Amino acid sequence: MRLLLVEDDLALQENVKQHLINAQYTVDVASNGEEGLFQAQEYQYDVAIIDVGLPKLDGLSLISQLREQDISYPIIILTARDSWQDKVIGLDAGADDYLSKPFQLEELVARINALIRRSAGKASPVIQNGPFSINTRSLEIKIHQQVINLSGSEYKLFEYLMLHPGSVHSKSSLIEHIYDQDFDLDSNVIEVFIRRLRKKLDPDNQYQLIETLRGQGYRLRQLGQNE
Repeated sequence: MRLLLVEDDLALQENVKQHLINAQYTVDVASNGEEGLFQAQEYQYDVAIIDVGLPKLDGLSLISQLREQDISYPIIILTARDSWQDKVIGLDAGADDYLSKPFQLEELVARINALIRRSAGKASPVIQNGPFSINTRSLEIKIHQQVINLSGSEYKLFEYLMLHPGSVHSKSSLIEHIYDQDFDLDSNVIEVFIRRLRKKLDPDNQYQLIETLRGQGYRLRQLGQNE
């Protein structure tokens, strides 16, 4: 999952960024509202985390502009203001959740996970597809209750596919959700990771789990409970 973090406190920005990277997220950062607006318009994110007290363009104005432009991915507000009135103002501006400073990084990760699941129509942290399951809280993947070990990049790719079964994803769109904006979009890295996932998750191609659609991209099959 790819996140946008807009925070002008550079020490806090770096601390949050590193914690999110450790939680297997890809994180782009911006230090003011104008930079955050530009990045939010240029790239597709799964969640944005926006501080209210930003220079150049404040967080509430940034959120309002994003919603006016039909940018609809979930947004979490970070702010030192904790009155209920401030929360109402933030939510009315278009935010989906609200976290007051100081906060625990583990809580931020939990809220991000919840918003991503909700936007994908999933209520539980455990996502099931036939015999395959992924726990977005513990980052654990199982087949028939047997744990499968994946690399960090393989996990990111499989998690995104599991959150969107049945949807077709181009290589470039998968790269945009998994890597930061400096990554080479012409790279064949997605093909490599798809091969690795097939080998680790479905070596005999019993389930035909990840389909290749020529000229379009890849699709995770929606499996029935009895498959």
